[in-house]
Amino acid sequence: MLIMELLTDDPHPPGEAVGEPGPGVEPAPASRLRVLLAAALGPLVTGYAAVATVLALVALTAGRSAFSTTGVLLAAGPGWLAAHQVRLGIGGHPLGLLPLLPTLGVVALAGRTASGAARRLGCRSFREARPVLITITGTHAVFGLVVALCAQGSPVTANPALAFAVPGLLAAAASCAGITRSCGLPDAVADRIDPLALRGLRVGAMSLAILVAGGAAVFTVATGLSWATVSGTYEPGFGTSFGLFLLSLLYLPNAVAAALSFVTGPGFSIGPLSVGMFGYRGGAVPAVPLLGGLPEHHAAWWPALLVLPAAAGALAGWSLRKADADPAQRIRAVAVAGAVVALGCVVLGTLAGGRLGDGPFDPVSVPVGVASIVAFCWIVIPGSFVAFFTGEHEPAAPPPEALEDNEAFQDADDVDAEEAAEAVEELEAAEASENSEESEEDEEIFAEDAEFEAEADAELGLGEPAEDVPEAAPGPGGAVTGGTETCGDVEPDEGDR
Repeated sequence: MLIMELLTDDPHPPGEAVGEPGPGVEPAPASRLRVLLAAALGPLVTGYAAVATVLALVALTAGRSAFSTTGVLLAAGPGWLAAHQVRLGIGGHPLGLLPLLPTLGVVALAGRTASGAARRLGCRSFREARPVLITITGTHAVFGLVVALCAQGSPVTANPALAFAVPGLLAAAASCAGITRSCGLPDAVADRIDPLALRGLRVGAMSLAILVAGGAAVFTVATGLSWATVSGTYEPGFGTSFGLFLLSLLYLPNAVAAALSFVTGPGFSIGPLSVGMFGYRGGAVPAVPLLGGLPEHHAAWWPALLVLPAAAGALAGWSLRKADADPAQRIRAVAVAGAVVALGCVVLGTLAGGRLGDGPFDPVSVPVGVASIVAFCWIVIPGSFVAFFTGEHEPAAPPPEALEDNEAFQDADDVDAEEAAEAVEELEAAEASENSEESEEDEEIFAEDAEFEAEADAELGLGEPAEDVPEAAPGPGGAVTGGTETCGDVEPDEGDR
């Protein structure tokens, strides 16, 4: 009752606008619990209901089957485990070839739920959203364990350990992706990841998507060209035809992953049948529409399809041509992209194949090791070539001997420049001293000329009158004679005459 009240009680009065909390706003404990409960139960209920709906449609359309609601609900438990890639046992026979389309659906549902819960809780970092991650992961793991334990003794069984671990791992991976989309990378990863490597990761994801698209295109063309064979696999009854169509639709991503392995070279196998780019071994195949496009023999033109992975690698290199000015760093980014593609091929190849009972079509497999190595080479080799020759290039560093010679030349130039500067300073100082000596000599010559002219003027009487001329003593008659500047004789007065 308390849980139902928390899920249905609205703390906001009628008419009040309700939105997501802003940054830094801590939600109320009741609201926080409500969000976590919705994140925990939402993917489980939705996924279980979707599986039950598919089983109900199959039971309703089947011609010779009795529909039972209880049977559908009980069968939905192992179906939920199959959607989470948990290997089942049917009547003692292993079933590891599980459809990928439901798996993509439950992963997308868990990721979207985690992203929405982190936003509603106002989480600003991955650390703050860890309760969401723990809640979704824990509920998926516990629910898988409960379903496996409840299925013990029934015709369809599952390993409890795998039923606990595999759904939990898928939910954790999906939740991490959703939380990263809302809150960014974890601090421990963001502080250590190289921006160039991050760009390589993005280009690698793009290259993997291109390869998957190429495999899907090849599968579509092959199915279209063999449509007569495909249509012949359907039976006249609607129920059986609908079941075959639904089965083919659920396993469509598996077929695309096998076509991806074929396009890159290694190929795939279904029991004794082996289809590869450079080899073919015939064998019987199940009569389902999905496999109607399989070839009956090898064709000489198949290697022409290798242009698709080569183009994906060249496009990866072109996308990274401006990643760094250093060609070696660009090649490193291409290598990161190739590693992402190789890892993606490992995951897709592992999930696309598996055991198919103990019959003639067991097992269905993709050579994961060879396919991952080949895919890595398809990205790295043409990608490095394009990234190296289409990007920027720094000037080549000279060898150490050239650097030493260059430094010696620079030192010699510096010494010559210093010596030249000192010589110029000495020359300027010498000129300055000569100019000063010449000016002193000119002054001395000018002074000597002035003294000589003064002496000459004095001898010729051309000098100025003397200022200190003594007055003449009065004569006996009491007459005083004045001095004259002329050198003529003084005439006597008339009284003397």
